[in-house]
Amino acid sequence: MAVETPVHPHSAGFWPIVLKTAIVHTATYFVMGLLALYLFDYATVFTQGPEAAYMRPTTDPWVAAGPLFQPIRGVLFGIVFYLLREVLFAKPRGWLIAWAMLAIVGIINPFAAAQGSIEGLVYLSTPLSSQFGLGLIEVYGQSLLLALGTFYWVRQPANRWLTWGFSIVATLAVAASLAGIFLAPLAKTVA
Repeated sequence: MAVETPVHPHSAGFWPIVLKTAIVHTATYFVMGLLALYLFDYATVFTQGPEAAYMRPTTDPWVAAGPLFQPIRGVLFGIVFYLLREVLFAKPRGWLIAWAMLAIVGIINPFAAAQGSIEGLVYLSTPLSSQFGLGLIEVYGQSLLLALGTFYWVRQPANRWLTWGFSIVATLAVAASLAGIFLAPLAKTVA
């Protein structure tokens, strides 16, 4: 069993943290999104449930384009992770701190009235079953994987399995997104 060598927070530079976070975010977003799409039947939920009032159908080109925007979001997460690197990457349970931060600030207590948040509970007219439904499993799961993946990759920069694995999945996410955008019009003409 390999012994984990903690990385001194100052040895992990800005770009390595930001790029690794962007790649991990894109990969985990794609994997959790695909799992949720099929396990929670988003194709039906987004067209027939209360979510149909505010969610695009899964056949919408913007939904296919979703993974293309994730590297940008990942860079933003990475900037915050870099600013907090001494807390997140120097401690053995830094991933838990990162996940708590993502969950509390990003899901439970964002500034917007978002699904599953305190503000959403107060201001949204959507049913509680919709606000606190299966979609939160996807969101909490993805944020956990982002925290864990980034934590371990930054702390083990020489681990080629992490580098290759996350990079391949993130590349597949972008390729699948582009394919969905460009092939969707063809599917409509055939149908």
